[in-house]
Amino acid sequence: MNKIKSDIEIARKAKMKPIAKILKKINVPDKSSAFSPMGRHIAKINFEFLDKLKRKKDGNLILVTAITPTPAGEGKTTTSVGLNDGLNRIGKKSIVCLREPSLGPSFGMKGGAAGGGYAQVVPMEQINLHFTGDFHAITSAHNLLSAMIDNHIYWGNNLNIDDKRIVWKRVIDMNDRALRFIDINTNGVAKSFKRIDGFDITVASEVMAIFCLSNDLKDLEKKIGNITVAYNKEGKQVFAKDLKAEGPMTVLLKEAIRPNVTQSLENNPAIIHGGPFANIAHGCNSIIATKTALKLSDYVVTEAGFGADLGAEKFLNIKCRKAGLSPSCVVIVATIRALKMHGGVEKKDLKKENINALKKGLVNLERHILNIKKFGLEPIVAINHFILDTKKEIKVIFDFCKKMNVEVSECKHWAEGGKGATNLAKKIVKICKKKRGKFNFLYKNTLKLWNKIELIAKEIYKASNITASREIIEQLKIFEDNGYGHLPVCIAKTQYSFSTDPKLKGAPSNHEIPIREVRLSSGAEFIVVVCGSIMTMPGLPKVPAADTIRLNKKGETEGLF
Repeated sequence: MNKIKSDIEIARKAKMKPIAKILKKINVPDKSSAFSPMGRHIAKINFEFLDKLKRKKDGNLILVTAITPTPAGEGKTTTSVGLNDGLNRIGKKSIVCLREPSLGPSFGMKGGAAGGGYAQVVPMEQINLHFTGDFHAITSAHNLLSAMIDNHIYWGNNLNIDDKRIVWKRVIDMNDRALRFIDINTNGVAKSFKRIDGFDITVASEVMAIFCLSNDLKDLEKKIGNITVAYNKEGKQVFAKDLKAEGPMTVLLKEAIRPNVTQSLENNPAIIHGGPFANIAHGCNSIIATKTALKLSDYVVTEAGFGADLGAEKFLNIKCRKAGLSPSCVVIVATIRALKMHGGVEKKDLKKENINALKKGLVNLERHILNIKKFGLEPIVAINHFILDTKKEIKVIFDFCKKMNVEVSECKHWAEGGKGATNLAKKIVKICKKKRGKFNFLYKNTLKLWNKIELIAKEIYKASNITASREIIEQLKIFEDNGYGHLPVCIAKTQYSFSTDPKLKGAPSNHEIPIREVRLSSGAEFIVVVCGSIMTMPGLPKVPAADTIRLNKKGETEGLF
């Protein structure tokens, strides 16, 4: 029996083409005004070229989401890459749009985000590590604002900032629980200004969210200026623009804001840009990247983080609302392994056929299908095939989807690349050609903030009740009084369940959603609603991926996945 190659072994043998040839496939000319090479296989598209695309017709937008995540894995990114390769294989002009991986998960538990098997984007090592330095630029811009806040206080505090009401933490692109709470200014010339601060991970930064929700540099600068960094001693907001921070921060992001282009193993174009958390922020790649791809191709495959209850809901209610986007169809990725876990099987027992557990776990897929239909969109189920899946188990899902009146496709892109996703690609083309119903948001801008939260909790999570302290209710009222009532809400909760209890698999109903905190993202223009025990700075697991990542004798990276 042949040894199964690791993702990095497969990626290392990729026959990559010069990036100019990849760009030529989507009609980006080989001119300095169109793109800037970042080495041989990566490029950034220039705004001078993007400005010329505005009058072009948009292609079809395909959203890839998934069932509720489990340790068994679902393969949303892998399916996105495989589908893009599949569409190109059947003669369609398609681009995949992904988020950039964060170093925290790459060295932690989740690993990278470049796909897997024979459905990967390359160069895998660069993409999963420093890539084009975008995240470092975002980290620097964020921390510049932090430095300017403390510097302003040190030199007299003309804005009368209340140092106990500074809401702007520092960030680092790493999982490091020790930095969640820190004491600063404990010694030295600034010891008179002691205060408690802390770090979030870069992908949870509001600068990252703004980066991905901006239409251009001017819009980026305006949104950065509107960030609420603190409150003064009279209780009024202090903005980044009050500190004159929006200018230098935008300068730091000037190059990063241009979308990055790479390629798949099959030399098809991939735009990889931005990467906000899906449980803290909206979890989608940048608007600039998505809109660029829509102008350059007939089909754009993009993903939203975690399960459909978090990622797809925010993609539709936040990103599409802000960008004026309308998806043509939604792919819900499922694996038989994950569905069996939702049916009560332990991870160690997933190799065995278990029809009863699979049928029991299908309630999770059903909930996601029904939720997507609430937006007026047509879902299609993609079964991400694993070697030990049995014919009986696959038939169970096909029969279930037939009863639900949704298309389904068994996909083998992990093992076969684009060839294994051509059936899915053909079905998606048919869906995109059909006359579609009207895409609609789950709620209107005019709805009260509390009612928006309640609607998501009851409609998407099937909660019977949401609870919040009097202080949180009052804070929502203050947000509305200050002119933020029209903003969408961004629910931050565990990705492992429809509830706030990660242990509740399947499709729990009649549970309670406790709201711990509400935060104003006045720059990104949404309200973050923190539920349960979710963290904005993850920690490393007991055995992190970092333990096995190293350079071999050839100087090649090993252990990255």
